Amino acid sequence: MNPRVTRADVARYAGVSSAVVSYVVNGGPRPVAEATAARVREAVELLGYRPNPSAQALRRGSSRLLGHVVPDLGNPLWAQFALAVEDVAAGRGYDVLLASTDGGAEAEHRRIDTLAARGVEALIVTSVLARPDLVARSGPRVPLVLLNTFFEVPGFPSLGVDAFGGAREGTAHLLGHGYGPVGLVIGGEAGELREQGWRAAARDAGAGEGPIERGEFSRAGGYAAGTRMFARPDRPRAVFVASDLQAVGVLRALFELGLRVPRDVAVVSFDGTVETEFTTPQLTTVRQPVAAMAAAAVARALAPAETHDRQVLPAELVVRASCGCGSAPAAAGSR
Repeated sequence: MNPRVTRADVARYAGVSSAVVSYVVNGGPRPVAEATAARVREAVELLGYRPNPSAQALRRGSSRLLGHVVPDLGNPLWAQFALAVEDVAAGRGYDVLLASTDGGAEAEHRRIDTLAARGVEALIVTSVLARPDLVARSGPRVPLVLLNTFFEVPGFPSLGVDAFGGAREGTAHLLGHGYGPVGLVIGGEAGELREQGWRAAARDAGAGEGPIERGEFSRAGGYAAGTRMFARPDRPRAVFVASDLQAVGVLRALFELGLRVPRDVAVVSFDGTVETEFTTPQLTTVRQPVAAMAAAAVARALAPAETHDRQVLPAELVVRASCGCGSAPAAAGSR
């Protein structure tokens, strides 16, 4: 294994001081004659010199790193958030250290502490908990922004989608087709915002509430919940599913039960991931504004404010075929 090329090696090859090499590599703070700078750049290229990022960070007092913690990169929604945060951060000259917790609260705490110790300037965290307790976290203190939370978390700025309004609109869309009581497939804690929105839509329409089946926010969880809901004789004519992953599982359950979508059961999901464009039929979904949420999270992480309020962004109902709208455009907008 070849020894690491150092700045001193480059200086010797180019016939200059180590300080001059630093000025050329870092673009200052002192000017260097063009002929000398050319010799340094040639030496850098020939020797394969790569500056030490940690040393550069110490010199400029900034690591230009953000930490991003997500629950599970196997979920297309979290993967989309990760890509969006990375894209926004890169546009502002930052790299992102990404860590997945695999859905565990303790792992989440460890990832936060590890990234903070790695010298990130700020952390963006999508918590596995609806109301994460992060106030008592030990270790290095860095600005921390919670992304995609449904509730305000005291002491921390947070961003989330209008889950209540989105679920209300998605359920109302199904009720508007005259399907009668709409079922709900959901995970997480009872009474969360998507469930509240589903109940509100039923009240608004003067309709009774359909059955609820709970399961993990996963394809397998949706499959199990869908099988339980639609295997019984009093199955609902329509269902609102609280995540796209669960909806994919519900579609499989309906297929195996011999039920057609939307002819026998109409379906609307929540999240709006790319996956919904490739189901059969394509899923009508309440889409989260991932790009806008990522941009807002990065902005708040890099410019922490005194206030730790929660910012809520609107969701968008994207109408496709699974709700019974036939050959509606792939992105028909809000209804």
